[in-house]
Amino acid sequence: MISTKGRYALRVMIDLAEHDGKKCIPLKEIAERQEISKKYLEIIVKDLVKSKLIVGIGGKGGGYRLCRKPEEYTAGEIIESAEGPFITVACLAESANECPRASCCKTLPLWAEFDKITHNYFFSKKLSDLL
Repeated sequence: MISTKGRYALRVMIDLAEHDGKKCIPLKEIAERQEISKKYLEIIVKDLVKSKLIVGIGGKGGGYRLCRKPEEYTAGEIIESAEGPFITVACLAESANECPRASCCKTLPLWAEFDKITHNYFFSKKLSDLL
């Protein structure tokens, strides 16, 4: 399930793409347009900056802007920057310990296929597709 944080991260990126220019967009403006708390957006943009999806500039004339063109971002990378990896069940995570039941688990193929479908779907959608 994608949380509010992931959905809002997409909305921030769409807003930045729609208002893209050479100048940075103040977070206050994004918060007002998107009707999202500025305080909550501060948490989200921190993750987006850390993931190098946007750049933030402080001070007068500061704000946020995209690092790349909208067609160079995928919805999947944006959501993962806020949510973490798309993983349905813990045993499929890269960092998971090997499950002792993996060889006989009847449901593992179901989860693995679902994860692949979900991953491929979100990583095939570009930010530019959402504009």
